[in-house]
Amino acid sequence: MKKYRQYLVWVGPILALMGITAGLVSNSWGAIPSGLLIAAIVSSSLWLILYSSHRGLNKRDGYSENDSPRRISRSTQSGTNAFVATLSVFVILGLINFLAVRYPTRVDLTETGLYTLAPQSRQLVKSLLQPVKVWIFERDGKPEDRALLENYRQQGKNFSYEYVDPQIQLGLAQKFNVQSPGEVYLEAGNERKLLPGSNEQPLTEIRLTNALQQITTKFSAQVYFVQGHGEQPLTGEQNSLSQALSVLAEKSYTTQALNLAQTTIPEDATVVVLAGAKRGLLPSEATSLNDYLNRGGSLFLAIDPMINLGIDSLLTSWGVTLDNRLAVNPAGAAVGLGPAVILVDNYGQHPITKDFGNGISLYRGARPIETKIVAGVQATPLLLTSSQSWAESDLKDENLKLDPESDRPGPLTLGVAMSRQATTSSNSKPSESRLVIIGNSDFITNNQFSQQLNGDVFINSISWLSKQEGASQLSVRPKEAKNRRINLQAAQSNILSWTALGFIPLIGLVSAVILWWLRR
Repeated sequence: MKKYRQYLVWVGPILALMGITAGLVSNSWGAIPSGLLIAAIVSSSLWLILYSSHRGLNKRDGYSENDSPRRISRSTQSGTNAFVATLSVFVILGLINFLAVRYPTRVDLTETGLYTLAPQSRQLVKSLLQPVKVWIFERDGKPEDRALLENYRQQGKNFSYEYVDPQIQLGLAQKFNVQSPGEVYLEAGNERKLLPGSNEQPLTEIRLTNALQQITTKFSAQVYFVQGHGEQPLTGEQNSLSQALSVLAEKSYTTQALNLAQTTIPEDATVVVLAGAKRGLLPSEATSLNDYLNRGGSLFLAIDPMINLGIDSLLTSWGVTLDNRLAVNPAGAAVGLGPAVILVDNYGQHPITKDFGNGISLYRGARPIETKIVAGVQATPLLLTSSQSWAESDLKDENLKLDPESDRPGPLTLGVAMSRQATTSSNSKPSESRLVIIGNSDFITNNQFSQQLNGDVFINSISWLSKQEGASQLSVRPKEAKNRRINLQAAQSNILSWTALGFIPLIGLVSAVILWWLRR
C-alpha cells in the first residue's frame, strides 16, 4: 500500500480532467462524464484518507513520537499545495484543449499560402445565397481533401460536405448516377454537377472554387480572340494562349477565334481580345473595333513594343498614347532576369488589382503607356514600374544608361483600365464601354501565364471587362502546391544515405567512447 500510495494522487485529477473534457466536448453530462467525475471524487477522497492515516503512523512512516504537530502540519500543507497545483494544471490543459477543439485556428507559414483559401474562394462561400453540398463518393477520404473541405465549411454556413461509401449506400449512389468510386458531385437546390475528372485528379481549391462558381451562378460569356495579324496562337505548347483559354473555360467563358477581315464582331461578344499582333489592322477592322466600343463593348489590348496596329484614332479618342520605347530596369540583371524583364509589385487601386498587395508580375519586353485626361473617360493605372526603371530609346547600346534627353525616367505605366459611357445606343449591350491596355503580350502565353500574378492580371481583366466584377469573380486565383522535390543522382543518394545512417551515428558513438575514457 505504501508503494502505490504516492501514485494515487494522480488518479483523481486525471479522472476529473477526463470527465470535464467529455462533458464540455459532447455538451452533455450523461453517464460517462458523471461517472468519471464521481470516480475522481472517490479516488481523491481515498487518497486523502490514506494520507491522513499516514499522518498518524509512527516511526514506520518516517515520523517519530517526538515529531511536533507543526512539522506534520507543514507536511500536510505541502502535500495539499502540490495536489491543488497539479489539479490546476490539468484543468488548464483541459480548457485549452476544449477551446482548441471548439475554436480551431491555424497559422499558414507556407510560401504561397497553400493551406489558406484565396480571397476569391472565401468571398464565394460567404456570399452563397442557398445551401451547397459537396458529395464525395469514397469510403475513406484523403486527409488533405478533408482539410480542404473543412476549410471551405468554416467560411460560410451554406457550405457542407459528406463522404459516402458507394458500395453501401447504393440508393444515394444511384441517385447521382455514380460510375466509379472517387467521383465528387456538387448539389445546389435541384441542380447537381459532377466535378470533371474527380476520380482521377486530386481535389484542389482551383477546381472546387470554379465548380462552385458554375453551379451557383448562371454566368456565361463569349470571349473572341482576334486572329490574322500574327497574334499569339490559341493552341500549342509554349507560345500559345491555350493555358489562358483553359482557365477561362473553367470559369464558364466560351472562347472563339475571330477574323475581322471576314466578319464583323458578333452581337453576343462579351469581350474582344487582341493580343500580340505583329501587323497592323485593316482600316475596316480598326473601324469595327471602334464601333464595337462605342456601342458598349469591352476590349482587351496587349500590344508589344515597336508595333503599330493602325488604331491610333481609337486610342486617341480614349486619351491613350503608346510609347515606342522599351521599358528597362537594370536591377533585373541582378536577379538573372535581364534588364528588359520588368518586375511589377506596385498596382493601381482598381477591381482588377485590388487583392494583389505586393505580389509580383513579370513582363518581358514591355512598352510604356501614356494617358491624358479626356472628358467622360475614367482611367486607372494598373501596372506601375519602380523609380529605377526608364523608357529606353537606344536599344543597340549594350551599356544601358538613362539619357535624360531621349529616355523617359520611371516610374512607368505598363497597363491601364478605362471606362466611359457608350456613345451609341444598343438594346443588347450595357451602356458602359470598357478598355484594358497592357504594353506586353508575352505575359499571357503558356510559358509565362503561371508565373506569379501574370495569370491573375489577365483573368481579372477579362472578368472586369465582362461586367462581372462581383465578389465571386475578381480576386487572386487559388494557388496550387509547388513541386519542391529534389532530384538526386544515384551517387548523391548513396552519399546522403551513408552520411545519415553511418557517418553521423559513428560520430556520436566515437564521442561517447572518448568521454567515457576520459571520465574512467
